[in-house]
Amino acid sequence: HPAGPPRPPAPAPAPVRDAVKLMYGGAAGTAIQLVIALFYLGNIRAHQLTALGHHLTTAQLLHWRPLIAALAVAAGLIEIALWLWLARAAGRGRGWARVLSTVLAGLATLQLGGIHGAAGLFFAVLTWLTGLAAVWQLWRPAATAFFRQRAPHGSDAP
Repeated sequence: HPAGPPRPPAPAPAPVRDAVKLMYGGAAGTAIQLVIALFYLGNIRAHQLTALGHHLTTAQLLHWRPLIAALAVAAGLIEIALWLWLARAAGRGRGWARVLSTVLAGLATLQLGGIHGAAGLFFAVLTWLTGLAAVWQLWRPAATAFFRQRAPHGSDAP
């Protein structure tokens, strides 16, 4: 029989709280990027788009605009959902959340090479730096101790 009521779990340390704030900031930044992208999509003739190595004409861009908009919205909403989901999971001490955050930051690093245009590169680097800062916070010693404390007994989760 337990000696008393179970102790409430310790609150997240500062590095984890900071990482969660950065992740919420990443979600907000992604939402802003999505709004800006949709604004520019309304004036699609001002942009060039390359698909499979071919420059699309203005007529082709106008024809494909609904699909391009739908894909942009879907990708943006998925990215926002990932930021929020991982922030919540990390704040609760789920070890897999910091591992997945690290993997996604690595993938974002690879994606930087394919960004074209100053504005696109600026926002991509800003989002990448936000993710990198969050991952750095999640792997600090106090955060590691927090995640270990929250790991289920008998597991070798980080």
